[in-house]
Amino acid sequence: MATEPGRLSRLSLRLRLVAGFAAAMLVVLSAAGSFVYWRVQFALDRELNSELVDTSSRLAPQVTPSGRLHDQSALLGGERYQVFDARGRVLSHSPSGPAQALLDPTEVRQALDRPVFRDIGELLPGSSQALRVYATALDVSRTGAAAVLLVAAERKQRDEALRELLGQLLLAGLVTLLVTAVVGERLAKLSLAPVERYRRQATDITGGATGIRLDVPPGRDDEITRLGYTLNDMLQALEEALEHERRFVNDASHELRTPLTLIDTRVQLARRRRRTVEQYEAVLDEIQTDIGRLSRLADQLLDAGPLSQGSHADDSADLAAIVRAEVERRRTLAPAETPYGRSGSLQAITSNSTLVAMNPLRLLQLVGNLLDNAAVHGAPPVTVTVDQVGQAGRLVVSDVGPGMDDVTLASAPERFARAPEARTRPGAGLGLALVYAAVSGSGGELRLCFQGRHESFGATMPVECEHADEMTVTVLLAMSRPESPPAADTESPEPGGARLS
Repeated sequence: MATEPGRLSRLSLRLRLVAGFAAAMLVVLSAAGSFVYWRVQFALDRELNSELVDTSSRLAPQVTPSGRLHDQSALLGGERYQVFDARGRVLSHSPSGPAQALLDPTEVRQALDRPVFRDIGELLPGSSQALRVYATALDVSRTGAAAVLLVAAERKQRDEALRELLGQLLLAGLVTLLVTAVVGERLAKLSLAPVERYRRQATDITGGATGIRLDVPPGRDDEITRLGYTLNDMLQALEEALEHERRFVNDASHELRTPLTLIDTRVQLARRRRRTVEQYEAVLDEIQTDIGRLSRLADQLLDAGPLSQGSHADDSADLAAIVRAEVERRRTLAPAETPYGRSGSLQAITSNSTLVAMNPLRLLQLVGNLLDNAAVHGAPPVTVTVDQVGQAGRLVVSDVGPGMDDVTLASAPERFARAPEARTRPGAGLGLALVYAAVSGSGGELRLCFQGRHESFGATMPVECEHADEMTVTVLLAMSRPESPPAADTESPEPGGARLS
């Protein structure tokens, strides 16, 4: 069962900060004031007690066994004393002092054992007869009734000084606490102002506004500004994700509309009149072909999502091994009537091992898309070359096909970008777009070159193009740093450290 929040938790954060700061300051001021008051009181009491002890030491030898003062001249002006017997009765007292006993019998008996200090009258609210008394036993070797000598002194000056000090401490403490609370409130308001501004801007974003970023104060580096930068990064990532989703939905609806409409049209035409079994079978074959194209298009659209996401820093894959395996698989499985079904139509020239910083699955999809693109839009022979240039792994796919014109070469990595003559060929214009998404997500570079014209996409790497004027797609990826050197390939490499397959 949830508990009801306390009153303090229902206050604003600014008020809670001020309340906590003021409470802490109250404790500090109370402790400091108490210490100052105690030190002053201790000093005043020590001085007063010293005076009483000196007076008692001076008067004690003058007390006779009967309790009288032998020499009245020893009594200075204003000094007060009383002499008690062992039962607590007053035997004598000073002319200016009260006749009433200032100690009760119990305290007199205590004075017989040890000296006794006692205050008469209260400090607050103040007393007209505020005294500090000191009682000590007389010399017991003498015979007589006198047993205890009490001397007294007024506390008027001492109490007045303490009352003034207490008032000053209280006033100074209250003023300090008030100033602290006001300054703390101003500072809290100033410090939390960016948070309130973030809240108002977040309200606008919640209302559907796009492209808005939190107004982070420039020239500052504190918890609030770092929070603002982090939130802006989060908003950027969310907008990119939403844009990616919107673009995916638009692309899917745009590209799927045509094949679905075509299937619907074929079905309507087939139902207009009765046909022979052979004619229905022909219509079903056409529909099956359209469904196959639709399935491939859907697969390409789904592949566009994960390939556009960046690789992790610890991802690593052997580019050369993946290219060799993919080329061998396509040559083995390709039917004779397909571009890769003929002997010599596809070959790979690779090094022993080329570890690049990319997820193996994404790298496999990238290589597959490049080979599919060359098979559909290029012409054999298709040559795939893998090597290492500096700190980059290089993948080059070249063919002797018709290539691309200037406009297509510059826009080929865009989704659904197709040259007019390519619209009669299979595909949806997503192949190079998927390749570019994978390359840019891993911080690499994609180059498209044909007959001396070069177009670069993604990060720029310091690697020169080294190929003929035929249609060439080059992918440059950062090399990975393996924990241990890769094992030597068991197959015999070609001269120069390369293998021809």
